Amino acid sequence: MTECRGHNSIGGSIAAVFIAALLAVSMIMFCPACLDHTWAAEGYEDVASGAETAETKDVGKYGMTPVYGRSIEDGTYDVDMESSSSFFSIYACKLTVKGGRMTAVMTIDSTSYKCVYMGKAVDAAKAPEKDYIFADEKDARGSFTIPVEALNAPIACAAFSKKEKQWYDRDILIDASGLPEKALKIKLPDYDLIDKAVEQYDEGKGSAADQNPAEEGKEKAESNASFLIPAEIDMEDDTYSIEVNMIGGSGRASVSSPTWFIVRGGKAYARLLWSSSHYDYMKINGIKYENESKDGGNSTFTIPVALFDQPIRVIADTTAMGDPVEIEYELTFYKDTINSVTKVPQEAAKRVIYIALLIIIGGGILNLVLKRRKRQ
Repeated sequence: MTECRGHNSIGGSIAAVFIAALLAVSMIMFCPACLDHTWAAEGYEDVASGAETAETKDVGKYGMTPVYGRSIEDGTYDVDMESSSSFFSIYACKLTVKGGRMTAVMTIDSTSYKCVYMGKAVDAAKAPEKDYIFADEKDARGSFTIPVEALNAPIACAAFSKKEKQWYDRDILIDASGLPEKALKIKLPDYDLIDKAVEQYDEGKGSAADQNPAEEGKEKAESNASFLIPAEIDMEDDTYSIEVNMIGGSGRASVSSPTWFIVRGGKAYARLLWSSSHYDYMKINGIKYENESKDGGNSTFTIPVALFDQPIRVIADTTAMGDPVEIEYELTFYKDTINSVTKVPQEAAKRVIYIALLIIIGGGILNLVLKRRKRQ
């Protein structure tokens, strides 16, 4: 009897230790920020304050919509890149697209910066050194090979000054309009015309009676503004959730709600998950958005959210009936429902699966340990 109590005591101790370890692992998995300061690189802790930073400018053109790798043919291209700071002047940029993934070799016109970090300066100061991208210097210029999520969208890029030994916030943007015509699988709006028209409209030039190119461009700008230009929103760049309502069609198709709400460069986008895998593209005011699901799963699209609490007219093409058919719908995104991304059903399901796997694996290990103890 004494020996059995000993085994139970040992088993209880092992179980207690294992459960504590399991809880610790779970906390680390769901709170990676807890380890940020532990991993922070030494000598990279300083961030330039407002008084130490030079004047910056916005990058991109009015109404730009992101262009992702799936919309570009594989290849390597010389492209135009903008920078928000004259102290981070871009000399050249070479974009490589392969299987929908994009990288760019960004060359600046100096060797003043030791490394860059894809994100904000405050985050760079807390990041491990392995997350830094160090310069490859040649001919008095520094080159950095960076990942690119999308063209025509601002990219946060913190740069570490050799001289000042501190991080500076920079925004960069790769202009998709510089790509060869055959490289793009989609048609881009004429952003130069839109930008010029809006500028003239703001200055009060032109009239409806003139019907000149500027007025025509203004009309296009107003039309595009209703559907293509993502709304500006005062939120940190991140992924959230938002409730969306869809009407139209036969009523048999639907989109998941809440759905993913993405803030990028202070602009609003949504990722829609349809209840069917037969939708191959969506169109908003003539601009086509391709299905992002490549594994046969339900159709998924990322679109700009131009309006909140008002219907946005869209067209979705379905092959469910054999021949492709374009169907009109109206989507309404409710601004006051913006919440954590964990409210998206698919994201919540992922967390449940992670926890379940931890419990299953942990239970199996604990059971194996107890069995071995009993055999001794």
